[in-house]
Amino acid sequence: MNRQPYTKPPRWWPPNLSPRWIRFWRRLRLRDQARKHRLVEVETRHAGHVREALARGEGVLITPNHSSHADCHALYSASDWLGTPFFVMVAWQVFQRGGWLRQQLLRHHGCFSIDREGTDMNALRQARDVLLSAPYPLVIFPEGEVYHLNHWVMPFREGPATIALLAAKKAERPIVCVPAAIKYRYVEDPTPRLEELMGRLERAVFWRPRPDLTLPQRIYHLAEGALALKEVEYLGSTHAGPLPERILRLVEFVLGRIEARWNLPVEGATVPDRVKAVRRMAIEHLVSLPPDDPGRAEFEEDLDDAFFAVQLFSYPGNYVAEQPCVERIAETLDKFEEDILGVATASIRAARRATVTFGRPIPVPAGKGAKSNPAELTRQLEESVQAMLDERAEQEESAPETVASTGRRAAGE
Repeated sequence: MNRQPYTKPPRWWPPNLSPRWIRFWRRLRLRDQARKHRLVEVETRHAGHVREALARGEGVLITPNHSSHADCHALYSASDWLGTPFFVMVAWQVFQRGGWLRQQLLRHHGCFSIDREGTDMNALRQARDVLLSAPYPLVIFPEGEVYHLNHWVMPFREGPATIALLAAKKAERPIVCVPAAIKYRYVEDPTPRLEELMGRLERAVFWRPRPDLTLPQRIYHLAEGALALKEVEYLGSTHAGPLPERILRLVEFVLGRIEARWNLPVEGATVPDRVKAVRRMAIEHLVSLPPDDPGRAEFEEDLDDAFFAVQLFSYPGNYVAEQPCVERIAETLDKFEEDILGVATASIRAARRATVTFGRPIPVPAGKGAKSNPAELTRQLEESVQAMLDERAEQEESAPETVASTGRRAAGE
C-alpha cells in the first residue's frame, strides 16, 4: 500500500471543473492510462442508471470500489461515454504529491481534496453543495484505500452515506446513491514478468528464488516468512495457525495496545475506522508539539503502527488460495512490490481492460423527519458493489478473454 504523509494538510484544493479543459486534457489522460496503468480498454455497463437519474434532475453520488491506482482513469473513461464530467473527492496527499500542472489537471477534472483523518469542513461543504445543486455526479470511494483486491470489497466507511443523508435533509431535489463496480482483467499474460518480480522479492528477504514452485506456492511461502518476522518483532515469537487468523491476531495486537493506552473506543468499529481514529489522535498531538519535542516519537510510532495495521489488513490470507487466477496473483505481487520493495506504485506488467458497472440507484431518505441511518445505507452500497463484482467474475469465467484493442465500449444500456 502507499505510505502517505499523515499530518494536517497544508491547504484545501477546490475543484475547478471545466468540460472544455477536460477535452483539452483527454489525450494526455489517455496516454497516462495506457502507458502507466496498461489500461487499453474500458467498458461501461448500465450507464443508463446514471444518465436517467441526471435527466430526472436528481443529485447523484457514485460509490465505487477502490482496488487499483487506475480507478479514476476507468471512471473518467465511463464519464466520457456518459457525456458528463464527475466531481471526485480525493485524498489531499494526491494533490500534494503532484506539481502545479498536475494539480490543475485534477481540479479541471472536478477533483477536490479531503483530509481523511480530520473533519474537513471545506470538503464536506463542497460534497454537499454538489449533491444539492450541481448538474454532475459526485464520486467518493468508500473504502478509502487502494487495497489491490479486485474480487473483494473491503469495509465501506460511513462517510459517503452520511454526506448523502445530510444533503438529502436540505435538498430541494431527490438524492440517490449509485453503487459502481470497477473490475480489471488481463488481456495479455503477465506471468513471465510476475515470475521475475517474485524472484526479486525472494532475493529482497535474502532467499534463493524458487522457480521450481508455482507462483501461488511462492506467494504463500513469502507471506509466511514475512509474517513470521513481524510476529517476532511485535509478539516476541512466531505463532501457529492458519494465515488469516494470524494476520487478524497481529492486527488486533498492534491496534489494541494503542487504543488501550489512549482509551479509544473500538466496539463495533472496523479496522479501517480504528486506524482512522488512531491517526486522528496521533496527528492532533503531533500538531500541538514543537518539532524538537522528544514526546513526538511516541505519536510518530503510533502512525507507523497504524499504517502497518491497515497494510496487514489488506492481506486477507486466503485471497489467492480461494481462486489462484492471474489477476489475484498479480494483485498480491503488486502489494508485495509496494510493501517489501518500497516502490511508490506497483508496475503493471501486461495490458488490462476494465469494466465499470453502475448499479441501480438507491434513494436517500429526504426531509427532516426522514430516518437517517448511515450504517444501513453503507451496508446496501457495499453489498451491491460486491454483488456486481461477483456477477462480473462469473461472466468472465464463462467467457474466455481475448486481447482487447485500445478504446472504450458500453453495454447494458
